[in-house]
Amino acid sequence: MGRVNDEPRRVLVTGASGYVGGRLVPELLAAGYRVRCLARSPKKLRDHPWAGDVDVVRGDVTDEESVRAALSDVDVAYYLVHALGSGREFEETDGRAARIFGRACRDAGVRRLVYLGGLTPSGVPEEELSPHLRSRAEVGRILLDSGVPTAVLRAAVVIGSGSASFEMLRYLTERLPVMVTPSWVGTRVQPIAVGDVLRYLVGCAALPQDVSRTFDIGGPDVLTYRDMMQRYAAVAGLPRRFIVPVPVLTPRLSSHWIGLVTPVPASIAKPLTESLKHEVVCAESDLRRYVPPPPEELLGLDAALRLALQRIRDARVDTRWSSAAVPGAPSDPLPTDPGWAGGSLYTDRRERTVHAPAGVLWRVVEGIGGENGWYSFPLAWALRGWLDRLVGGVGLRRGRRDAERLRAGDSLDFWRVEEVERGRLLRLRAEMRLPGLAWLELEVREDGPGRARYGQRAVFHPHGLVGHLYWWAVSPFHALVFGGMARNIARAAERAAAPAHLGGGESPHSG
Repeated sequence: MGRVNDEPRRVLVTGASGYVGGRLVPELLAAGYRVRCLARSPKKLRDHPWAGDVDVVRGDVTDEESVRAALSDVDVAYYLVHALGSGREFEETDGRAARIFGRACRDAGVRRLVYLGGLTPSGVPEEELSPHLRSRAEVGRILLDSGVPTAVLRAAVVIGSGSASFEMLRYLTERLPVMVTPSWVGTRVQPIAVGDVLRYLVGCAALPQDVSRTFDIGGPDVLTYRDMMQRYAAVAGLPRRFIVPVPVLTPRLSSHWIGLVTPVPASIAKPLTESLKHEVVCAESDLRRYVPPPPEELLGLDAALRLALQRIRDARVDTRWSSAAVPGAPSDPLPTDPGWAGGSLYTDRRERTVHAPAGVLWRVVEGIGGENGWYSFPLAWALRGWLDRLVGGVGLRRGRRDAERLRAGDSLDFWRVEEVERGRLLRLRAEMRLPGLAWLELEVREDGPGRARYGQRAVFHPHGLVGHLYWWAVSPFHALVFGGMARNIARAAERAAAPAHLGGGESPHSG
């Protein structure tokens, strides 16, 4: 990473709510820089764990007055904003914003400008480039001509959960064991791990003043998109994909096809797919002279993929990609990542008001499973346990360690207690045989005198197409199983709170 000499220098980061910018800020803080963020909506940054350690100012790169105010006392400025779209309008917006920013940096006496753009193919006339790549190249030229020493970093596909290019790769590979694809799957590309991108970006803050140029950055692997899909499948534990390229899918058709298969919006998919027809391989690696790679060298594709998928495999349901609290690595999720990032996650939520004290409701929740059962359709739970044993799983035979209390790590029928916050939260992770990862979360909250609120959430992260099919097959029964469970847990708590006022009636374990 970059090294800060003498007093920590002030750095301005634009695009801090974006994929790279949000991950760059904590790396700069760790390197000793004082960070200021320019944001159109500062409230978007408030949930970041680093929000209290930076100076956030409201502004827009197309508003010259706000840019000049944000650049006061700034030594290094990072330009990480891009427009996405088609036609000349977004290219003109990109160019106008870059000219404003470059001019304001020069007038403010900024010592270094750093820009992350796209890797453009060698030998291809600019007019033949996609609007996306053409605009990135134009922004780089504008900043280099600003009179401020500028480092323009050009990257192809950035590998990390939340990166739009990576998310397209993820969804296509996971959801389609057989693919009829555009011919661009045979295009060569040089991907790079997001952690290595951040290392280069931070290092550029300390470049010598006489260095002002473009740098190509990429990982050690050069391969086709087809190869990347197969490597993803292997790392994710999926069967080898059967990929048939056809020449008839235009970029427009490709983006619509991606829109059908993946949740990546067409407004993002289209400019990206238009760029995939070009081979993007680094022509040089000169930045390594100024920002040496780590001793273990840059991450290869397989290692980068493993990091991008690691949070799922180490899975905790509270680390949902779009609401993660404190990321521990650049590949971890951030609160500002788009909702479609991080892979599919299916949920079934239930809430009920319970006319019983929260402590009584908690005793019912903590006593679940084993001899007490699962409060809905015993036959369905028994059948699921039998099916699990039939395929080599644990079934329902394990019961529970203690009839009244649970602790983290306990086995509970075919679940494992992942977390217990006594009186408030019980989180279970499924250990049954499933085409994916599953959790069941039960929550208790006070809701007034003698009243509580019961929350129940079933979460499933599918593994491959089979995982999606499994969820779709069982989801019609969720209203009966999970709905009945929430209803009967509430009834059991109310009976326990006022036994004298309740006669016989149906068992809380029934449907």
